Amino acid sequence: MQIRFKCMVICLLFAGWQPATATSFVNNVFHQDVATVYTAEHGLPSAEITDILLKDQTPVVNTKIGVYTLQNSVWTMVQIAPEQKTTEITPPQNAGKVLTVCHWQNSIAAGCENGLYLADVDTNNWKRALPGDEKYSWALRNVGAITIDSQERLWFGAEQGVGYRDRDGWHLFAGDEGLPFNQFTCAAAGPDGIVWFGTENGAIRAEDDCFYYRHSRRWVADDRIVDIAVEKEGTAWIASRTGVSKIVPTPMTLDKKAEHFNRQVEVRHNSMGFVYQCRLEKQYDLDSWKPDICDNGGLRTALYGASQSFRYGVTNEPEAKRIAMRTFEAIKWLVDITPIPGYPARMIIPSDYPEPVNKREGRAYNKRRQKSDPFWKDLYPRYRKTKDGKYLWKCDTSSDELAGLYFFFGVYYDLVAKTKEEKEPVQEVVASITDHLIRNDFALIDPDGKPTRWARFSPDFIYSMQGWEQRGLNSMMMLSFLRVAYHITQDEKYETVASELRKKSLYHFNALQSKQYFPPENVVSWDSNLNLLSWYGLFQYETDPELLLMYRMGLEYAWLHISQQKNALWNILYAASAQEWAHRVKDGLYQAQNVFPGYGTYTQLKVKQFYPFDPHMDHVLEFLYRLPLDLIGYDIKNTHRLDIQFDNTPRQDPDIGWRVDGYALPVDERGAMHAGKSGFELNFNMGNGYVEWEGTFYLLPYYMARYHGFIE
Repeated sequence: MQIRFKCMVICLLFAGWQPATATSFVNNVFHQDVATVYTAEHGLPSAEITDILLKDQTPVVNTKIGVYTLQNSVWTMVQIAPEQKTTEITPPQNAGKVLTVCHWQNSIAAGCENGLYLADVDTNNWKRALPGDEKYSWALRNVGAITIDSQERLWFGAEQGVGYRDRDGWHLFAGDEGLPFNQFTCAAAGPDGIVWFGTENGAIRAEDDCFYYRHSRRWVADDRIVDIAVEKEGTAWIASRTGVSKIVPTPMTLDKKAEHFNRQVEVRHNSMGFVYQCRLEKQYDLDSWKPDICDNGGLRTALYGASQSFRYGVTNEPEAKRIAMRTFEAIKWLVDITPIPGYPARMIIPSDYPEPVNKREGRAYNKRRQKSDPFWKDLYPRYRKTKDGKYLWKCDTSSDELAGLYFFFGVYYDLVAKTKEEKEPVQEVVASITDHLIRNDFALIDPDGKPTRWARFSPDFIYSMQGWEQRGLNSMMMLSFLRVAYHITQDEKYETVASELRKKSLYHFNALQSKQYFPPENVVSWDSNLNLLSWYGLFQYETDPELLLMYRMGLEYAWLHISQQKNALWNILYAASAQEWAHRVKDGLYQAQNVFPGYGTYTQLKVKQFYPFDPHMDHVLEFLYRLPLDLIGYDIKNTHRLDIQFDNTPRQDPDIGWRVDGYALPVDERGAMHAGKSGFELNFNMGNGYVEWEGTFYLLPYYMARYHGFIE
């Protein structure tokens, strides 16, 4: 079955998701947009490009100094004098400047400064078109683009928006219908009724009454589009002032896409078993990649290891098990390398790493950080050398690392470690970290003998002025760590400690609000990673029905605040946790009357409220389909768009917004792809072309969704 991906993922919307329901998408064929950008490095001249056309399906570019064509991936001049385009029509009276012309049926259509005009070919009797439909009635201005599509529909792009005319009349689209921009420069028709528009800020593909925005260096050489030509099978050649891009609708399946990202990570993102971004010494050039360092290396490596553990749980592929085991050894090394029992480093690098990391993060760095964070530690050196002098390990380890590590430990232990010899090292390292936390008043203790900045979970801390903002999150996380430790080691002391935290310090009540969402300055998107990763461990391993009902309430409150961000990992983490609870409901967990017996029908009302549930699987599929194969970090701006609403909360951040439907922009149109970044950030720079991000963004939600039966 071949499908073409549409605006909101095919025609399927998941509502009221029922446990154990799955939809088969793994081997469905969709079209993945793949872009190649050509600039002066590929033979194009520095002179401005004026237009592009196809001769025998070969692109030909006119520039102000000559004509160029593409031969073996290099642009070569084939004609010194550029070809001249002429427009042999007499403009209609009062129409202003003629901007574009095309033939439609027996008419000539002219896009002008003051409107869209149609004339019979023979009479040259011009009439102004005044498009209107049930919502709009437009007297068009600045009609910079017109074309005829493969279905013989007349399309225009104007100041008011875009529209087309068919046998039923006009169909009009503006920002409310998803049109991202309206300053048009050109248009070209493709197959299957597809139309491409060029604008002064990117290109737009109109397909099935939906709009796909292709702007920024991710898709085009520069955003001022001068001309577009489309091949018969759909490849679009987009000419900007300074270069040309080719966007190919490449047939692909979700599984083939996973293979791509598995290779990408293994080739460019594995450094001593640790996985995170790599840096590019030459902007946009993947061949210039070098290993990079990551402040949350333990977290990012753990997420990749979890993706391979779920992959093994789904496919039983030996390679997946090998990578998962390698990841476990790397994470275990984070603990083994430090002289402090049970203390995991943030990351490890060779001691001859070329950057002066301790100088960069020295005393002056600490002083700068303390201006915005008064609790930042003046810790030096942050990178500690091992006794043998071969490596540096970074201290001041964060709660981010712990969230990732415990998530990975549980998944790895359940799905990969099958034998006693494979399970025992997991039990040992989990016990070591957890015991460190317990004996140090639920904190990670740095080499200076003091708690790290963020990994503090004690009652004294969370009930203090310094820790109140983290009270709900850190309470829930600590309960999750203890539950995972108990599941893996079966040591009753971890359950005993968790029970004491609940009875004496009400950690389970704090967990009902597991993340802060007000005031705005306390809302940080990466805390959603910590939140949902930790909820997962609780729902997988907790058995007490009252605790599970409280946790389900806390999970839902956390989910409601992030459910519109179209973050596939967050959706699947929520879905897997809610599904596990729903399975237990179905198995009769709440049929007895001994769950909150003094609260009347409260339990049954809450059970009915949270079962069934909606994880927005349409958003997961949209993310998986539309995540670009190119994970280079680009500088992408979206505040100019017509199809967005700006943040109207008390924060009113000018860089925060969402589409008019209330949801985040699609992942291939925004800068923030990273699982820990907010999808509502309209202007975002993830490396300015000097960083490539690891494919874990795709692999973890994909394999996790398959393992938990949401897609198959």
